[in-house]
Amino acid sequence: MIKELFEKIKGASYCSALTGAGVSTLSGIRDFRGKNGLYNDPALSMDAEKIFDIGYFVKDPSLYYKAAASFIYDLDDKEASVVHIVLAELEKRGYLKAIITQNIDLLHQKAGSSRVIEIHGSPKVHYCMYCEGVSLPFEEAAAIVKAGGFPLCPKCGKILKPAITFFGENLPALALKEAGEEAQKSDLMLVLGTSLTVFPAASMPEYTLRGGGEIVIVNNMPTHLDGLAVLHYNDLEEVFSGLKDVL
Repeated sequence: MIKELFEKIKGASYCSALTGAGVSTLSGIRDFRGKNGLYNDPALSMDAEKIFDIGYFVKDPSLYYKAAASFIYDLDDKEASVVHIVLAELEKRGYLKAIITQNIDLLHQKAGSSRVIEIHGSPKVHYCMYCEGVSLPFEEAAAIVKAGGFPLCPKCGKILKPAITFFGENLPALALKEAGEEAQKSDLMLVLGTSLTVFPAASMPEYTLRGGGEIVIVNNMPTHLDGLAVLHYNDLEEVFSGLKDVL
């Protein structure tokens, strides 16, 4: 069955991928809604829903940094999974044209992928919400957070915000537009590690289907598009380990 998937990828004229949190759980990064996700962690209680809420960030930005220190700012300790690695290799060989990701962990880039569209924003840049033109790159912000501090604005002294899209904020318009265009021109989309419950990211495979393309779904939970997938698998690690063997 893996060979059938590989032939689909090789035979596509324009193949893209949509990736969700399930891709990064293989690297030890917790998802939000899964069995062991942040939203189901009794130790965090309701605080889990506040971590990425813009209203709470404005009130107390330290909540975000304290909670996110272990799963965003220690990425030096996280290795790209077999999924990240195989997707980067597929791009290198010309089979994969773009990755549309819901993830904010930069692991696609770490694996070597260059065409990554981050539709939920990115921690690559931290900026001041109050002072125009003040920003800090991820590496510098991460070093401060890992040392137990918070990245501060040199002008006003307030805590900087990552360019991640928090609840209550609009998604980055340019990334969303680019993602939609990629999805529409794809004749094959790999839908990986996402239950397709968060919109508008979940609508990307529908753009591909409406354009006459096909989708392949690999996810350990059901999605509303399972019945429309030309191929469907449950185990990401098994499927991509198999792809790695046939590459």
